Amino acid sequence: QLPISKGIAGVSMQLEPGVMRELHWHATAAEWAFVIRGRVRTTVINPAGQTETNDFDPGDVWYFPRGHPHMLECLGNEPTHFILIFDNGYFSEFGTFSITDWIGHAPKPLVAKNFSLPESSFDGFPREEVYFARGTIPPEKIPENLQGPRVSPPETHKFRMLAGAPHAVFKGGREWRIDSTRFPISTTVTGVILDLEPGALRELHWHPNADEWQYVIDGDLSVTMFGSHGRFRTEHLHPGDVGYIPQGYGHSIENVGSKPSRILIGFNTGIYEAIDLSAWIAGNPIDVLATNFNKP
Repeated sequence: QLPISKGIAGVSMQLEPGVMRELHWHATAAEWAFVIRGRVRTTVINPAGQTETNDFDPGDVWYFPRGHPHMLECLGNEPTHFILIFDNGYFSEFGTFSITDWIGHAPKPLVAKNFSLPESSFDGFPREEVYFARGTIPPEKIPENLQGPRVSPPETHKFRMLAGAPHAVFKGGREWRIDSTRFPISTTVTGVILDLEPGALRELHWHPNADEWQYVIDGDLSVTMFGSHGRFRTEHLHPGDVGYIPQGYGHSIENVGSKPSRILIGFNTGIYEAIDLSAWIAGNPIDVLATNFNKP
């Protein structure tokens, strides 16, 4: 779908009230998500058997390490919309394992023996992958676990990204950014929300340690990319469009519309790094610049 996106994959998912993305795990990628609209509840378990159930509002983020099983369900009476970012551009549903798909295809005697239950206990279970399960709207209070006390993991899977002040405010824009220095469990993904006023520019820069995946939430943007040896490209992105900048490629983001813009950006690294073209030039001796640009 986007051949250049070799390092990062993305999914736009919407759930209706009472709908759950069933229990599953991803064998080949970690999952980072940003909630755009509505409310979401998640439950995840780690290899130590510690579980965490969290409720998310717009502007909140979650992160699930690769292979950690989880579920996602819509909370309340309104639909929810969130963007999932995976730290592997070759992520696909073939690397996603669902609980109904597994139990539905395993021999019933084997499953019964595994759970020390009679085979009849599994009568009526789905025989194929459900993927989206439909039920009642979840209660506002988080129910108890099926068995045993809920033991929280040492690091939370939730971060309230837009609940705090932006980490950077500049002429014509502002930026929220969370990497593993602020959200310790998110060791392979950094997330950014970039707001730009009409005419504002996120200046020419590059990221030495990560690819960049972009999802336009609001506004109309011009994104440029420089790939060395005269390769230069300009793309115009609109709400719902996706852009991608390979690691180390120079680029810029400009709001060319008449309304404020908002873009979600994901990087496949837990530590954010960027070098601005203006800072690079400013950090060189004057004589070096004069020689390089033939401007004595």
